[in-house]
Amino acid sequence: MHRAGFVNIIGNPNVGKSTLMNALVGERLSIITSKAQTTRHRIMGIVNGEDFQIVYSDTPGILKPAYKLQESMMNFVRGAVDDADVILYVTDTVERSDRSDEVIERINRSGIPVITVINKIDLADPQKLDELVDTWHAKMPDALIVPVSAREQFNMKGVLDAILERLPEGEAFYPKDTLTDKTLRFFASEIIREKILLNYEKEIPYCCEIEIDTYKEEPTIDRISATIYVARNSQKGIVIGHKGEKLKRVGRAAREDMERFLGKKVFLQLFVKVQDDWRDNERQLRRFGYDPQ
Repeated sequence: MHRAGFVNIIGNPNVGKSTLMNALVGERLSIITSKAQTTRHRIMGIVNGEDFQIVYSDTPGILKPAYKLQESMMNFVRGAVDDADVILYVTDTVERSDRSDEVIERINRSGIPVITVINKIDLADPQKLDELVDTWHAKMPDALIVPVSAREQFNMKGVLDAILERLPEGEAFYPKDTLTDKTLRFFASEIIREKILLNYEKEIPYCCEIEIDTYKEEPTIDRISATIYVARNSQKGIVIGHKGEKLKRVGRAAREDMERFLGKKVFLQLFVKVQDDWRDNERQLRRFGYDPQ
C-alpha cells in the first residue's frame, strides 16, 4: 500500500512554522527569522519513503490584512485549508492571539484530518504544557495534539507517524528525486529577503521585494543579478546605507548562504530601485508572484 498527499502547515506568525517545515523535510527551504511575516508564499517541500510521499506546504502566518500584499498572503492560507489532505496547525507555548479564530473555525468545519502541533515545548514546564493540551482539545476537538520542539528535533517522529496514519492511499505526485516545486531563482530571492529581514529594522523589511534579473549557471559558479524593490524613495537610501555599506553587508551574507545552499561559488550583484507602493498595486503584486484576488 502506497500513501501520498498534501500536508499543509498553518498557524500564526512566530510559532516556528518554518523551523518545523525544515525539520520535517530535512532541508532548509523556508527562511527563518524572529520577525513576523517571514513567509510570504506557499513553499513546498517533498519527502519520499519506500511506501509514501508527503508534500509539505509552508504558508504565510495568519494576519489581519492591512494592504493587498497581506490579502494575497491570506489567500495562500485559505487555499491551504481547502486543498489539504492533512492539516498541521502549529501553535507554541507562548502564543496569545485571537487572529486565527476564523481560520480555526474554517479548519474545524473542513472535515480534513488535523494535527495540532504545540511547538517550543523546551520552553514550557510540564504543568503548563498539560494546560495547553487541554486548551487546544477544546479549540480543535477533532484534532490530534502533538507537542514538539522543532528547534531541538524533539518528537518529530511523532509528527511523521501521525501524518502517515492520516495520509490517503495513492501514487506519488512527483518524481522521487524532487525536493520542492520552487526554482533556484526563488530560493536566491528568499535568501536575499532573509538577509534584509535580519539587517534592517522597523518597516524596511516589509517594504522590500526581490526580483532576480538574471541567473546564469556555470560549472563552477552561478552568476546572479537581483533588484531589491522598495515602496518609497526615502527607503532606497536606508537600504543602501552610508557609502553602500548596508547593501554590501546584505550581499555578502546572501552570497555566503547561497554558496552553502548550492554547494558552489556564487557571484552576486544587488541593485535597489523604487516601485511606489508596490504592496497595494495589483499589477506589481502579480509580477512578483502574488495573487491579489
